[in-house]
Amino acid sequence: MVDSGTALPPIVVKVGTSILRGDARRGTETVIAELARVLSCCCQQGRSVVLVSSGAVGLGSRRLGDARRPQELLQQQVAAAVGQGLLMASYDKAFGVHGQLVAQVLLTRGDFVSRRRYRNATATLRGLLARRVLPIVNENDALATDELRFGDNDTLAARVAVAVAAERLILLTDVDRLYSADPRRDLQASPIHEVRNRAELLSLSQAAEPGGQWGTGGMTTKLAAARIATAGGITVDLADGRTISVLEGLLQGGNGGTRFQADALPIPIRKRWLAHGVLPQGRLHLDQGAVKAIERQGASLLSAGITAVEGCFSSHEAVCLCGPDGEEIARGISRHGSDVVNRIRGLSRDQVAPLLGQPNAACVVHRDSLVLTRSPDANS
Repeated sequence: MVDSGTALPPIVVKVGTSILRGDARRGTETVIAELARVLSCCCQQGRSVVLVSSGAVGLGSRRLGDARRPQELLQQQVAAAVGQGLLMASYDKAFGVHGQLVAQVLLTRGDFVSRRRYRNATATLRGLLARRVLPIVNENDALATDELRFGDNDTLAARVAVAVAAERLILLTDVDRLYSADPRRDLQASPIHEVRNRAELLSLSQAAEPGGQWGTGGMTTKLAAARIATAGGITVDLADGRTISVLEGLLQGGNGGTRFQADALPIPIRKRWLAHGVLPQGRLHLDQGAVKAIERQGASLLSAGITAVEGCFSSHEAVCLCGPDGEEIARGISRHGSDVVNRIRGLSRDQVAPLLGQPNAACVVHRDSLVLTRSPDANS
């Protein structure tokens, strides 16, 4: 057993359907065999690895004789139910050649929304890594409903990386790096080798393109995944997965594709679930004074700074905090339901206390239950 107190931080590798399907020269079985060889070697060198793998829906669709990826949720679930067993059987066989144990972990967004389930999922993943077992994670497409689906494994991979406190997240795709535009359509597109900070990352959203017929990702979800992971202090590599030597080089410490540098001031570990796991049930609109106090002075949100309330939520549910322009600046857990917040919004501490009969009732979102989602310098 590895001593979890001294083990190196894990690496999370995500491989998409477009890579697993292979091409005329390399079929799916060959691609999986190459992944197993490289990742097993990494594990044998003392580095923990988590593999986030797409492919269940694609493999299931092919086994069912479908010409295209199904669009309806029910048919996707049927294809996933068929394909998940095929996918894991292939991985188990390929990794077994190298003596590497693997485990299937199926997750939905609900496993990240609930704090209790998030802790359970995190404990399971870390427990597997401590036993030198390589987790193979996929979305539970066979059972997940629309509201609890990630919809793409890029986002899932980023959240898994945050959950296991990974050092790096490697997103393998079918282009060699991020470009200023789609190089398959724009010959003037220029390569982007490094994204140094959050501001640069946010400015690249226009480079995103929809996914192909068999993929649901595209650059939009990869940039979103990079925002989640880098905010958690994780370096992200976007690289070409069509050639296994690229992954080998990255795992040996090299640099290929596009590297997104981790934030210099990442979100504290205890608040990462709040930033990227919860599903906000409402929105609180704040005046500029409240925005400044929260972003620059580390203050809690008081009732006096709230100008409007959107949505219906109960006490202890998550809400977005928005500035006067409607942009989200933070997320937090509201101490009051929406009906109470509507009654006390705009009121001072002295007015709220007798109204609710509680001395500290004016504090709607305490700082300990609040996390910034926008850089304080975003509008500087």
